[in-house]
This record gives sequence, structure tokens and C-alpha cells, in this order.
Amino acid sequence: MTIRINNLILDINEPVEELKNKAAKKLRIPIEDIKEVRIIKESIDARKKASIKFNYCIEVDSDKEEAIIRKVKDRDVVLEDRLEESSYVMGEERLHKRPVVVGTGPAGLFAALKLAREGYSPLVVERGENVDDRSKTVERFWGGGELNPESNVQFGEGGAGTFSDGKLTTRIKDKRCSYILRAMADAGAPEEITYMGKPHVGTDILKKVVASLRNEIIALGGEVRFNSKLEKINKKDGKLYSIIVNGEEIPCEVLILAIGHSSRDTYEMLYKEGVFLEEKAFAIGLRVEHPQELIDKAQYGSFAGHPRLKAADYRLTYTSPTFNRGVYSFCMCPGGVVVAAASEKNTVVSNGMSYHAREEENANSAIVVTVSSEDFPGNSPLRGMEFQRHYEALAYKLGGEDYSAPVQLLGDFLEDKTGSKLLTVKPSYKPGYRFTNLNNLLPSYVTGAMKEAFKDFDRKIKGFGDYGAVLTGIETRTSAPVRITRNEALESISISGLFPCGEGAGYAGGIISAAVDGLKVAERIIEKYSNKFIGL
Repeated sequence: MTIRINNLILDINEPVEELKNKAAKKLRIPIEDIKEVRIIKESIDARKKASIKFNYCIEVDSDKEEAIIRKVKDRDVVLEDRLEESSYVMGEERLHKRPVVVGTGPAGLFAALKLAREGYSPLVVERGENVDDRSKTVERFWGGGELNPESNVQFGEGGAGTFSDGKLTTRIKDKRCSYILRAMADAGAPEEITYMGKPHVGTDILKKVVASLRNEIIALGGEVRFNSKLEKINKKDGKLYSIIVNGEEIPCEVLILAIGHSSRDTYEMLYKEGVFLEEKAFAIGLRVEHPQELIDKAQYGSFAGHPRLKAADYRLTYTSPTFNRGVYSFCMCPGGVVVAAASEKNTVVSNGMSYHAREEENANSAIVVTVSSEDFPGNSPLRGMEFQRHYEALAYKLGGEDYSAPVQLLGDFLEDKTGSKLLTVKPSYKPGYRFTNLNNLLPSYVTGAMKEAFKDFDRKIKGFGDYGAVLTGIETRTSAPVRITRNEALESISISGLFPCGEGAGYAGGIISAAVDGLKVAERIIEKYSNKFIGL
């Protein structure tokens, strides 16, 4: 048992060490009766710009826990069981071969990690390169080199999140989140991610964490193959029996499909093989860049730049009454850069990325508008994917057909005119940019809703609508355009033994939620099958 204290407040200038004194006063005990204090959550309360506070939830260990609880009558003080990892009753059905995991994004990586820790020795296949080689390939592309359609910002070890801000926030309430954060901290992420209200690791640290988790999977008996693309699945009587990877047939009865939201050729293969897919709503829009200093001052007032405060972020939402669509900020990257994130030839896709320090000059975020099946021509479940392709190809054309991004000043966008000079912000996108009128890039219902939203956002964050803010096109990969429908056992409704999971299957929306879904799928497999294989 442990004592949990909620809502312990520190002034911005009070050291974290003061928590122990405040806990002792709250519990009305001598400070020496406290054996250990653990921070469970830390969040910033910046609602009053003149008096910014830190709010903490902590756990306190003492030899007198039950006596303390009987004496202290405070709803912020509770006695709780320690959060223990879930236990499993392993299934008895035996497989001929070990499970296979396709994809090393957060869903695939944590599914494989769980299976490896439970003795299932998974085979993991990844179409892209390992994280070190992949980083070099991406840097070459950003420097003006060729795009590698198999290894890029979307594909390769770590998934799309590897080249992002590395946000570890999620709105889901699931004890598996703690398991994931603990595993990442043990793999080299800062310990603070286990308690910060808005944890992030940054692309630089995330690369090291991903490699460390891969090495643990291998050390536990798993196998990881890079540059290995799933080309086909084979089934008989509704059951999976093998897969084709790089032309090689691999016997397979259990396949975890964690392909990410951009594996369009894999979606096409699955559709051809009769796997049931359904189109799904997502959002498209543009990246906006402001000076980070502007966001810091808007969010923190006179405390902007305080050593205890890092680069400020924001989260904005708006509903357009004219177009009846939601508009919202997505993947906000404080102190970050806008990056080229295409995964298909002759397309332009933008995304946001930050390093752990978040020290770059600009803040950026996608401002996106919801789109759904009513907006997609045709009747195929892949029509949302084709919708994305159409606008990405148009962005490539407007950018000059050399992977430069089309850009425009926010003021020019609002006035529907093409400018040719920068004011307060220099675009961070590489390999380059070209001025154009972004009103010609997106559907009118998207640009119209965005224009309304920018005016609303400027009222919420002073300066957000500044004329010199820079817009970069195009943001299309907010989430998967399809869902691979599955049943209560988390298997595809079309093929027994096929377990779709994560963002690419339409069941997650970020690093942590995808990893949680990967763990859920792994748990179902553990509960059904033995880790003793007939063929091994």
C-alpha cells in the first residue's frame, strides 16, 4: 500500500525538494516518517499569468500509512494499492511457428516486446531500415537527395513517430500507459516522462530508445529483419497459413499487422486479398510556423523564459458554423521544425519535429480540418487514401516538382493573394520552399474553415493571426484513412490469425495509444496460445 496525495502546489520558484515538506504538513507527520516520495504527475497551471504554479500528484511511503489515513480526513489524500502489472493465464493452443509482427512503430514494437518478455520469440519484419541507417537516408533526402519509398519519415524502425516531437501524451486512461513509459525510461528516455503532465522525448532521444527496445527483443530470443517488406498474405479456409516477405514464403499462423497510417501499398494488397476494410474520417490542412518567443509570451506572460518553463505549447479547436467542420491544431511542436514527410514519389507531405531540448527558433503545428467519406469520390474503402494522394501530388506540383514545399504568409492566405517575401518567420522546411497561393492547394471548404479558425485562434492566443506567420503545405497524414475491421478477439473479421493494430489499422492516434493497442493484441495472443511451438 502507498499514500497518494493529489493537488500539492509549488510556486514556480519553489524547488521540487519542497514537496517532501509539503507532504509531511499535509499528512501531519514529522518529515522523518516519510521514507520515500515519488512524483506521479507534474503539470503546469498557467491560467494566471502573474502567478504560475506547478501541480503535483505524489506517492508517499511510510511505515505508518494506515494510521495516517485514519487520522487525515482530506479528499486529496488516499491509500492505494501499488499499480501492479497485469498477470496472464497463458493459453494452451500450440502454434507450429512463432508469431510474426509486421512493423516497428510503437504498436509493433511494444507488441513484440511483450511477446518477447513472455517467451514467444517473435519474428519482426520491417520494410524500412534500422534507425541509424534510416536517419542517414532521411537526412540525405532533406538535403536534396532522392526519396527512398521504403525507408523515409513514414517507414523504418520506430515508425512515423521517430521523426516527430516524440509526444507521449494521450487521452486514454489505461494502466498499460505506465508500462510503456517505464519501458521507455529504462531504455534511455528521461525519467521525467513517467510523471510529466505533457511528456515528450524528442526525435534525438527517441531514436536511441527505439534501438534499445529492439536490442531487448533480440536478447530475449526475438528476431528483427529490416528492409523486409510484407508483399502478400496467404490463407486457406479463412485462416492465415503463410506470408510472403521479399519473395520468401514464411509459414505464419499468427500475424500482428502494425503497418502504420501510410502503408498504402499494403492496404491495396490487403484489399485485393479480401481483407475487410472500411473508409475512415481524418483531417487535412497546413503547417503554421510562429516565432517560439511569441507563443511563450502568450502562454506564460512575464514568466516566459523562466528556467523552470520549457518552450510553451498550445492546443486549439474551433467548429466552423459556415462549413460545419471541426478545425484543430495537431502535432504541435514547440521549438521545432517542419519536415518533408513524403513516402511516395512525386508527392509533398509536411510534418512537425522537435528535438528533446525544443530550442529551435520557431513553433509549428498543423491546423487541420475534418474530412470524411462524403468528401471522397468513388465507392472503394480506399478512396480516402486516394483523396490524400491527389492533394499531395498537387502540393508537389505547386512546390516546383523538386520536393520543395509550397508556402505562403498567413496574411496573404487570408487575403487570397500570392506574396513573395518573408516577414517575421523563416520557413524551416527542407529541402526548400516556394511561394504560392495555398488557397489553390486545398478544397474551398477546408480553406474557408481554416480562415474562420485563424481569426478565432488569434483571439485565444495574441499574435497567432500575425500576417508574417508562415503556412506550409500540405498536412494529410493525421491518421489512417481506413480501418481494418476486427472482432472482439482483436482479429480481422476476414481472416483468423490476422491481428491488425495501432494507427495503421485505425485503432490509435499517437505513440502511446498505438503502443497500448499493440500490448492489448499481444495479451490476447498470450491468453490464447502457448509459447511452446510445435515446429521449434
